[in-house]
Amino acid sequence: MVKDSDLWVAALTRGHNGGVCLLKNGEIVFAIEEERLSRHKYDGGPLASLVKILDYTDRLDYLVIAHTHSLYSPDTPKVDFTGDDIYTGLARKLGLISRDNSLLPNHPQVLDSSQYHHNLHAACAFYRSGFNDAVALIVDGAGTISHFQADGVEYGGWETESMFCCEYPNTIKCIYKHIGSRGPHRADCILDESDKNNKYPVYVTDRGGIVKVYEAVTQYCGFDAIEAGKTMGLFPYGKKNPNIPPLFDDSLDIPLSNRNIIIPTYPNGADINDKLNSELSFSTDKELSKLNNRRDLAYHCQIETQEQVLKLIKKAVKMSGNKNVVLSGGYGLNCVANYYYLNEIKDLDINLYVEPISSDAGTAIGAALWANNIMSNNPSRYKKQTNLYLGLDHFYTNEKITNIVEKLEVDVTEISKKQVIDIILDKNIVAIFQGKSENGPRALGNRSLLFDPRHKDGKDFVNRVKHREYFRPFAGTILQEDVHDWFDLRGMADSPSMMYAVNCKPGVAEKIPSIIHVDGTCRIQTVTKEQNLHFYELIELFKEKTGTPILFNTSFNLGGQPLVETLEDAIWTLKQSELEYLYMPEFNYLITCPNT
Repeated sequence: MVKDSDLWVAALTRGHNGGVCLLKNGEIVFAIEEERLSRHKYDGGPLASLVKILDYTDRLDYLVIAHTHSLYSPDTPKVDFTGDDIYTGLARKLGLISRDNSLLPNHPQVLDSSQYHHNLHAACAFYRSGFNDAVALIVDGAGTISHFQADGVEYGGWETESMFCCEYPNTIKCIYKHIGSRGPHRADCILDESDKNNKYPVYVTDRGGIVKVYEAVTQYCGFDAIEAGKTMGLFPYGKKNPNIPPLFDDSLDIPLSNRNIIIPTYPNGADINDKLNSELSFSTDKELSKLNNRRDLAYHCQIETQEQVLKLIKKAVKMSGNKNVVLSGGYGLNCVANYYYLNEIKDLDINLYVEPISSDAGTAIGAALWANNIMSNNPSRYKKQTNLYLGLDHFYTNEKITNIVEKLEVDVTEISKKQVIDIILDKNIVAIFQGKSENGPRALGNRSLLFDPRHKDGKDFVNRVKHREYFRPFAGTILQEDVHDWFDLRGMADSPSMMYAVNCKPGVAEKIPSIIHVDGTCRIQTVTKEQNLHFYELIELFKEKTGTPILFNTSFNLGGQPLVETLEDAIWTLKQSELEYLYMPEFNYLITCPNT
């Protein structure tokens, strides 16, 4: 029941990770990306997600709208005749905000937070870190468009790296910013920007930041700039190559790409200038990821970018005087780098939290939490996040499931967990579908594909079934109590969000070859009964039968598609692939396609 005293805050982000986060009295009700509903990868314009708010409330106290350019800019789509933006217009038409005729751009129910893109990344990470105060480091591709003036000259560009001092209830104060400018070429410069009484250094350059380097190499390897995770998977196939020049120029105390190699194309993507270096110009009709120069450049990219982020972590601590560091922005999803930092800061007394939803989807969460603590008479104080199962409630019942399977012409039978393990032991992939979907890019046992990690050819087999590249590694989920016998967590107690590619202990790679990458690492999720009971019990049964407390775990989707959200999505994925088994542990159901 919706009470008049309840405070409902929704925030949406409009870009390539478009989505919505809904809060009730400061607590997350749901957070979802538009692609999960539209089934279009990297879908923007979260209109379907906005409609889902009606499943929980028929009104909003505040609607916060985020992106990297203003909601009220001339190129923002408008509703015919009324002229309001499409998001405010849809919320009004749904009755979520005022239906009166006085709706203006600055209507008090609608907040445009687009000019605070990096602030919203910082808010998401800070409020979910469990710290009472922290310094936030944001490492991103191209955030909000910013304009500055100095000595009569106007400088402008996109945020690449930023730092913020964060304190409860709602302080997110900038102390450092790097702006990437799109020509004409200007000399690198340092400005003092004034934000009320807050002065901080702003570096404006026409060169790329850290993520632009990664985007350039990603495109050079034959992928889309946004598919940086593929470059991360390719990097250990390469090696240090003395013929590849440095990707960064250390002439200033900030990350600056080598102008002779990296050509940023703000706001999106970047290119490699292969004409100035014979090592980088070699190409054939062969698949690019199999060329040594691509592999070697991917190696250099990973090593050099993570070193640059480490420098910024140390710089953030020095500038702020705070040793609680939260990391977000797109580069925060680099699980190889995240593990590297742990080794490098172990003697520095730095407390590091890496936000699991570091992509732009996290800005919807950050906008909602920040707005809640600004607007509420009783601001919330949050504990460290332990739950990424933040998707929608689909309210499945036996009757609803029966109707779906009959409509989609698949079979459903009852099954026990032990029987599911027997299917997995027979070298089959089993999809698991339960509860609310995971927010962020990691599958954590509610929308996962499970397999026996002991099979030597398991990686090649599952990559083929999922239509993924040969070099892509897979993750594993392990019982919390067993993780330290199998993996080196570098001082961490657990890894519940699958944010670190960790080293395996001696002798482990031979036991679970399907999920150990070529560099001896595995992206690990630890799980307890409290976090995910059904998933935990499956792995526990697998351990009883095999002595191995870990299951191969990858996202329930096919290559290039979003993770499945609904049961209909899950069944469609089965019918369009070689996948045969779909397990619903809450109902003890096994769904299969006839004649598979």
